[in-house]
Amino acid sequence: MSQSLLETNVLVLNRFYMAIRVINVRRALTLLYRECAEVIANENGQFVSYDFDTWCELSKLASLEKQPGEDYIRAVGFELQVPRIARLTRFDRMPMQTVRFNRKNLFARDDHQCQYCGKVQATHKLSLDHVVPRSHGGPTTWENIVCCCLRCNSRKGGRTPKQARMDLLRVPEKPRVNPMLVQSAEDPRYECWKTFLPTI
Repeated sequence: MSQSLLETNVLVLNRFYMAIRVINVRRALTLLYRECAEVIANENGQFVSYDFDTWCELSKLASLEKQPGEDYIRAVGFELQVPRIARLTRFDRMPMQTVRFNRKNLFARDDHQCQYCGKVQATHKLSLDHVVPRSHGGPTTWENIVCCCLRCNSRKGGRTPKQARMDLLRVPEKPRVNPMLVQSAEDPRYECWKTFLPTI
């Protein structure tokens, strides 16, 4: 099995077809096998659901004529198509409306772009900066933390942007929708997600 394909994203819907989270393929396949979820696939503009056994059978046929944008995992004796959307069959709670405050979501909100110089960097070359430094009473909140490259963070130091003569590209704010969902939906592989995501 391809390790990287097992770590790609699957959108999870509740029983009422509302997006509730993103999980990896490995977790999605476990839910499908345990009959806790079903695959939702877009076929000619219609969304169709499949249980695990039916999805395996369909994958065997579909793998004979693979289409662009489809990914397959090698299983014993056949290839299993990677699902993009899974619907929980017994979970009917509403999705959480609050976006979790963490590094991953902050980097996604700012598109991995330094909010001072504008350079897009890999995660390991980025840090988080308090716009108003903690030493000046700045809180650790969505509205006071931005994605920042290491060079700009060092240059700014413990000063405010005005003191450092550095302008922010945009004012930081709490996102209304999980930035990871938005970022993933921009990938052509996850085009089918857009039907289930709130308008941004």
